[in-house]
Order: sequence, then C-alpha cells, then structure tokens
Amino acid sequence: MTNQLRCLRNNYSGTFLNTMRYSFKNFEFDSDSLVLRQSGQSLAIRHNEAKVLTLLLGQTDKVFSKEEILSLVWQDKVVSEQAVFQNISHLRSLFGNGAIKTFPKRGYQWQLAVEELSTATQITPQKSSATTVTASPTSLANTFPSKTQRKIKGYWPYALLATIMLIVIIAINFQNKPAIENKVALKKIAYIPISSAQDGDNFTLADNEHFDFTALNNITTDEFHNNLELTYPELAKIHPLILTAQMRRHNQHSYIDFIVKGPSGDWQGQLSGVSSKEVIEKLQKHLQQQVIYDLLNTAQAPELKQANLSIAHQKSPNDLIILGALINVYIMMDELEKAMVMADKLAKISAQQGNWQQLGNALLFQSKVLTQKDLYELSSHKLTTAISYFEQIGDLKRQADAWFAHSWLDHQEDNYPAIKDSLLRSADLSFKANDIPRELDALTYLSILAYKHSKAGDKYLYLQQAENKMKSYQLPIYHFAKIPFHYAFFAKTPSDKEPHWKQVLEYTKLTPDHWVAQSSRKALMRHFIKQNRLSEAKVLIANVTTDNAENSYLRALLAQAMLDAKLFNHHAQRTFEQARLAGETRQSLDVALLLCSEPNTQVNYDFYSQYIQDNANKYWRRDNKEKLLALNF
Repeated sequence: MTNQLRCLRNNYSGTFLNTMRYSFKNFEFDSDSLVLRQSGQSLAIRHNEAKVLTLLLGQTDKVFSKEEILSLVWQDKVVSEQAVFQNISHLRSLFGNGAIKTFPKRGYQWQLAVEELSTATQITPQKSSATTVTASPTSLANTFPSKTQRKIKGYWPYALLATIMLIVIIAINFQNKPAIENKVALKKIAYIPISSAQDGDNFTLADNEHFDFTALNNITTDEFHNNLELTYPELAKIHPLILTAQMRRHNQHSYIDFIVKGPSGDWQGQLSGVSSKEVIEKLQKHLQQQVIYDLLNTAQAPELKQANLSIAHQKSPNDLIILGALINVYIMMDELEKAMVMADKLAKISAQQGNWQQLGNALLFQSKVLTQKDLYELSSHKLTTAISYFEQIGDLKRQADAWFAHSWLDHQEDNYPAIKDSLLRSADLSFKANDIPRELDALTYLSILAYKHSKAGDKYLYLQQAENKMKSYQLPIYHFAKIPFHYAFFAKTPSDKEPHWKQVLEYTKLTPDHWVAQSSRKALMRHFIKQNRLSEAKVLIANVTTDNAENSYLRALLAQAMLDAKLFNHHAQRTFEQARLAGETRQSLDVALLLCSEPNTQVNYDFYSQYIQDNANKYWRRDNKEKLLALNF
C-alpha cells in the first residue's frame, strides 16, 4: 500500500466509527448496524455494499476513486476493481441510477439529498507526535459525580423493578395474542388438486396454521399449463399464486414435481419420500419460507435475488431447492465460478443424503456452467451422468432436459446426426411424460438446428410434425404462432420475413406478451424504421399496453427514429431499469448500447459503457460486433 493510501485510511478510520442514521427518498440507513430500510421495511444488502454506502453518505461532497474505496472498504484483502463496480451497480439498482454519479477516470459521488437523523461520538485518530492530555468536562464529570448523578444512583433498584414488570407484561401479551394476528401470516395459495401419474388419484391440501388453500377443481394441471398464457391472467385476478404438481411412484418411493406460478415469476422444484403423505408434508414445509413469496410477488434485480436467496440458504442450508435457485441466479448473473462452487455443494449434500433427484439436478447445473465456459467434453460427461441418475428414479422430464441440453453440445461439434438423436430422444421422453410444451420445444428446436446445418428437408419435416401435434392436442391459437415465427427465421430477406412476422402477431392478439409476439414485434419495428415506414411503426406499438422492458425498448426505437431526444432518453432509461429488474441481461445490454450510440443522449455514458464491458458475454458481443467496433469498445 502506498504512503498516500495509508494516510487516507488513517484519515478515514474515524469515519466508520462515526455512527449515523441517514434518510434519503423513502430509505433510512444506519451506518452503525449497517441496516437499510425502505418505508420501514428492512432490505437485504451485503456487508461490503453497506460499507460502500456508509463511505459515500459520510461525505457526499467528495468523489471517491476506486482505489480509495478498495482501500477503505476491503482494506488488506486482494480484490479487483470489479468488486467496486459490482457494489456500486447493486446500490444503483436499489436507489436508482441517479443516486451515484460516475466521474470518468475519477470515481463515484453520492447525488441524492441526504438528511442526517442522529449521530454518535466520533473517535478521532490520534496523531503520532506527542500531545498534551487535557481532561475534558466529560472525564471530570465521571471522576466526580454530580448531585444529580448521585440521586439517580439511588433510584436504580426501582428502575430495575419497573423493567422486570414491563418484560413480564410483554411476555403475557405475546402469549395471549389474538388468533386474528396469526392469520395475517397465512400464505394464501390456490392449487389444482395434485394428481398421480400412475393411478390417477388426486390429493387435496387442508388449511392449517401456515396456509389458506383454495382448490381449483374445474381445471387440470395439464389444461392449466397447456393454456397458461390465457388461463393464468384470468385466474390471477382472484388467485395470484397458483400451485400445480404431479405425484408419481417409482421403486417404492413417491416423487412430486411442483410449480408455484406468481405475478413476477415461477418457483419450482422436486421432492421425494417413502410415501405420498411424507412428500406432501415436505412440500408444505418448504413452501413456508417467505423468500419464495417475495420472489413470486415482486420483480427483483438479479443482485437482490442473489442476496435474498443467500440469506434463505443460510437459514435453511438443507433445503436443496433453495440452493438450486441460488445456483440458477449465479448462472444468470454470469458468476460462473460461484455457481460451480454452489453446484458442487449441492452434489455433495445430495450424495450424502442419497437424493438422486437433486444429485442429477446438480450435474445439470454443472453442465450448464461448463458449456458456458466452452468445456464441452466435460459438460457432456456431466449430462451423461445426470441422465443415469434420472433413469434410476424414473424422472422422464429431467432426462428430456438433459438430452435437449446435449443437442447444443452436438451442435458445437457440428454433428447433425447426434443433434437429431438427442432432440428426438428429448421429444419422445416428453411425450411419455405427457409434457406437451417440452415435446414441442424439442421438435421446433430440431427444425432450427436442421436449418443451421443446411438440412432443408428436416427443417420443414419437424416443423410440420410440431404443427400436426398442436392440432391433435387442440392447443390454443397462440401456440401455432411458432410456425410462422420459424418460417420467418428461414426466410432470406426482411421483406420475405415481414408477412410471417405479421402472421405471428395475428395469432397472438390475445397473448401479446408471448415471447414469439415480442420478438416478431421488435423485428417488424426495426424493419419499418429502416424503410422509413414510421406510420406503420407507430401502429405497431399503439395498442400495446403492458409496461415492460420489451415494449419500452420499442418506444425508445420509435422515438429515436422520430428524432425526439427527450422521449428517447425517457424510454431508453426506462427500458434499462425494467430489464435490470427483470434480470433480462441481453435486453439491458441492447439498450445500454443504444444509449451509447446516440450522440444527443443526456445520460451517463461512462456508466452504460462500463455496464457493457462488465456484463456482455461472447454471444452478445458476436451479435453486436460491428456496433461495438464503431464505438471502439
């Protein structure tokens, strides 16, 4: 450490001893306990993030360099500058991008108005040179107690007695809480009666001290999932949380595969036991955890998800579904080393418990990480081993997932026969499991890979097979939108693609937020703008009402084409915030690049360019190579 930084650390050693409560916007932060609250509710924040926040709030007029922050927060630990940016990025996701300003090549400074609520005595570091010690009024008062202090000493037994009585009263009141207060904590979940794949029996869930269950007897699990885009929005008006599950028996064990659908996402997992009763009990115990409902009910940025799931994992280290969800978030955040460490942990615990279901899941996670690191041979080995465990417990769905993942490895090896074999196995296993979405995904993906490998006959053959199955299963019209969507993929020019994209939007009128509709609408918007067909571009977005990142991005593109800089800035920044909150990294990168490419934008160029540098993976960089070169990225 340089002498300059040693002096800096000494100068600021008193800063962290100065306890302070800060208020800004609807947040309150205590720099002593490092507790952050929003509207009175505690928020999850990591230790180093809290220390960075303490530093910034302590001197809002100062620009702190990365080197200073590393020295003061991490001190002697060896970490890269990336640690600073990750912590700053998470703080921005909590408080808004405008909370912390980046000064290029200088550092970071707090921007929001701050009110200091209270302080504690600050300990000022002593100078190394000799000084004269002078007794302060406080020290003198401690040496010679005043008359008032002596008087107070005489009353301390009465104060102690009063305190004891208060504790007893609180304890009695706590034990006699009205039953109505406990009902506030009930988890209200609607569920479709749980079916058994073997014998067709249905299992019901009874209300208890933790749950208020409502049975949805007029729909089956298969009907719900096959019509999800239409069914859930209607049911969610009354029942925002819906549990679906399937029970099966294999080799004297019961297995349950469940999903809880919520407004902001899904929560899913698998559990096993010696009997159906034991499995249902395990499911209810698992679903008691509050973190599940926080994630289902409120959109959270990946960093916040990671923090919340880390806390939940610490509280329930043996809940392997929580651990699996944490691994998934690490992969989403591209923190592959952490994901692999957690996947290894999941594999170790599962092996010790003899839990082949979760051991197979751990191997799937490991394979995913290895694939992203281009270690295809090792990834293939993990998939093969995972399949063997899933075969032992008769899990057809996870076998199908493993073969689907293997097709990508076959694609990297330019081995089309192996691709075809992997995806047809996936489709067949899905068919046997009566999982229509998985089956159709395998067939349509095979059509795409046949096109990529110049197998003209197969690309149409398997797309036609998928369409025929949609008809035989009598699926809603939005499923059929995948057919013109793929034909658009096969077409050579944007003009040839245009009628197929329009057909997709026709099929998805009732489900405008379906991913094929969003993708086709974006492609059409770019096509119309490139041809200066702005009136058609306006019509394209005019009737879209959902406020999400995809639609905000389309509005930003249109505003840019119409040379409306103010509106462009508004929609582009809105897109970035929504994409980050939803964990849509590719979308957030797209709009960050758009903001950096626009010369008239009034946003923090340094922030968005740094975001691209730190978050762009090789696939996104490949797709945007020319734009990145133009910006010297």
